[in-house]
Amino acid sequence: MLKILPLAVTTAILFNSSPVFASSETDAIQQQLEAIKKEYGQAINDLENRLLKAEENAQQANERVQEVTVKLEESKTSRPVSSGQNSFNPAISLVLDGQFASFDNDPEDYELPGFSLGNEAGLGEKGLSIGHSELSMSANIDDKFFGKITLAFDEHDGETETELEEAFIQTLGLGNGFTLKAGRFFSEIGYLNQQHGHAWDFADAPLIYRGLFGDQLVDDGVQMTWLAPTDTFLQLGAELLGGNRFPAGGRTSGIGAWTAFADIGGDIGIEHSWQLGLSHWQSDNIKDRKSGGHAHGGGEAETPSFSGDSKISALDLVYKWAPNGNPNNQSFKFQFEYFDRQEDGNVVMLNSGPPLETTSYDGDQKGWYAQAVYKFKPQWQVGLRYDWLDSDNRGSDADVLAEAGLDNEGHTPKRYSATLEWLPSEFSRLRLQYNQDESYEETDHQLLLQYTMSLGSHGAHQF
Repeated sequence: MLKILPLAVTTAILFNSSPVFASSETDAIQQQLEAIKKEYGQAINDLENRLLKAEENAQQANERVQEVTVKLEESKTSRPVSSGQNSFNPAISLVLDGQFASFDNDPEDYELPGFSLGNEAGLGEKGLSIGHSELSMSANIDDKFFGKITLAFDEHDGETETELEEAFIQTLGLGNGFTLKAGRFFSEIGYLNQQHGHAWDFADAPLIYRGLFGDQLVDDGVQMTWLAPTDTFLQLGAELLGGNRFPAGGRTSGIGAWTAFADIGGDIGIEHSWQLGLSHWQSDNIKDRKSGGHAHGGGEAETPSFSGDSKISALDLVYKWAPNGNPNNQSFKFQFEYFDRQEDGNVVMLNSGPPLETTSYDGDQKGWYAQAVYKFKPQWQVGLRYDWLDSDNRGSDADVLAEAGLDNEGHTPKRYSATLEWLPSEFSRLRLQYNQDESYEETDHQLLLQYTMSLGSHGAHQF
């Protein structure tokens, strides 16, 4: 519309310069011109005022940014600044876990032929129990370190037991892809071992985890990881461990075990992702690693004790699918792990003498599991799992091997599991699980009904 103004001005000049127009017509045109000037002049003034006001607001915003920047620089020089949102208050989370368990066989008679169980590994309590509940606190200590502590609560033989499950510090922004962790933590051997039990897709650990680690490998030590600056995910790491806990679990001084691991993974389009892992755990010169024992005639339990060298190698593979990369409504996950343990040393049956029963021991134990979980609706998912174990343990005294649970009895333990889960939200879960457990000769049909509820702030889980 502003283009009309030059046209009107030109027309008015032409009209004023022509002698043929009457004076009244000239006055009318001048009045129209003045009206046009008045109308558009006011619009131009309004635009100029808005422009000036916008420039003033921008100037004030720039001044505020400069003030905040100066204050941040001053605070950095005066005291450490935490990079987390919980600079002064730690994030506190409580995981409540409980279950009802039904077994055809007596849980006290449970065994894995060819494996000497430790850490009280077994079926757990029959009937109603509180399961494995956790209380965690974590926060960035400053801009250099992060800290976390986790207490675990379990029900065993009618008594509630409390255990310090995790207590570690971890570096922040060390640079060049390096991260250091020190304290008590879950080892990075395998894939599932790094995760808390409440994040598992099944209510119980795979059989090979039960046989080798007593469900999970937790130890005190130092861990270093390096994340490669590549498009494909590549992580290398190593751990130096005290070795005072099962499966080392004997008397050690200094470094009693070590772990090395490597993980590689990536995406295939936006809907598929995968990860492959290799890991190795080793402990040399183990002294008196004790496993579960059995009392005879009401006396003190005879307890197997192993001394020697132990090596565990593992392979894991994980594949995930989600339509359009969004797993909230529908997803599929396949998980596979294989473990092999080689041991060389001696086994002594404590409380069996005098003289104590003993045998040389050359152990070869292996096993794997494969599982698949399918979320078919936003709040519902199903899962299937298959476990398989085998062992070939040799020694100078077959009777002692049998007493220690290291004789496979000509049996290869295996198990079939199925789950149905209702997930009202990311903080709650109800799970129904059935196991056809053929760990030993008498098949056990097991039914588990479990709830898991998370209260408070809880960190994201790994891939």
